[in-house]
Amino acid sequence: MKKLMGALCTTALLSLTGTCALAQQAYPSKPIKLVVPFGPGGFTDVVARILGQKLGETLGQSVVIENKPGAGSMIGTDQVAKAAADGHTLLIVSSTHVISPWIYKNIPYDPIKSFTTVTKLVDSPYVLLTNPKVPAKNVQEFITLAKAQPNKIHYASSGNGSAQHLIGGLFASMTGTQLKHVPYRSSNLAATDLVAGVVESSFAGVPNALAQVPNGRLNALAVTSAKRIAQLPNVPTMQEAGVAGYDATIWLAMLAPAGTPKEIVNRLNSEVAKIMNTAETKKAMFDAGVEVSLSTPEAMTQLMVSELDKWGKVVKEAGIKLE
Repeated sequence: MKKLMGALCTTALLSLTGTCALAQQAYPSKPIKLVVPFGPGGFTDVVARILGQKLGETLGQSVVIENKPGAGSMIGTDQVAKAAADGHTLLIVSSTHVISPWIYKNIPYDPIKSFTTVTKLVDSPYVLLTNPKVPAKNVQEFITLAKAQPNKIHYASSGNGSAQHLIGGLFASMTGTQLKHVPYRSSNLAATDLVAGVVESSFAGVPNALAQVPNGRLNALAVTSAKRIAQLPNVPTMQEAGVAGYDATIWLAMLAPAGTPKEIVNRLNSEVAKIMNTAETKKAMFDAGVEVSLSTPEAMTQLMVSELDKWGKVVKEAGIKLE
């Protein structure tokens, strides 16, 4: 009888173990929704689409990109915060994720606690772009023009509380200029009106610059990073252009809802790293104007915590408010 019971227990244990293994292997069991809390055309969207296609091939399920712009990225981000923590709803955020809490009074989620971090993805600077009709041909001339016409020079962004908004506000604060912020629902719409001359300037993502600067539709005055970028080697940094101490780069990261199983997070982290480290993907990211920059989930969480504090100080010191 004892041998029979032992055999039954062993069989049951093996069956249970096999069930657990099958459950783990079953992920993903349906298409994955990758939410981008910005409109199409910006560098967050571009990175999401490059990564999404390859991730779908690797995981054996389609990855559907869903753009949910608005409210400084809060609309799409809140959707993911409330989604099932099963790895089938993911989010790509930018530095805006830790900026919005300092801009908006009521955030429906905690930027850190409401999510499980998967990985950091890329870093990228922004570019100060102007319409060719603007007579300023460099940053110092732009500053002089803006000081001579307080609140007459407009800068477009992808929305209130966006990284573009804050980077422009930081520039205005550090140069003593008064620029008029004009929020759009996406960086693509902002770039469209910039090309049309509806607004005079924008602190735009590198993809927008690469699409318009070479053909002369827009002028690039400076990049916001401490070093020049290979995609626009002739464009100076803000510091080279005379704005001492100016250095602002933007990161993108992949998040999942809080409580997502560690096994799923680790698998996603591993698969994303494999994809991003291929020569093909690195080239695609370079062409999109971003640099691959990966991390462990823990390291990215620590970065978000420190960036939350950093941008909070910038918002206060620059006096940035919603229009």
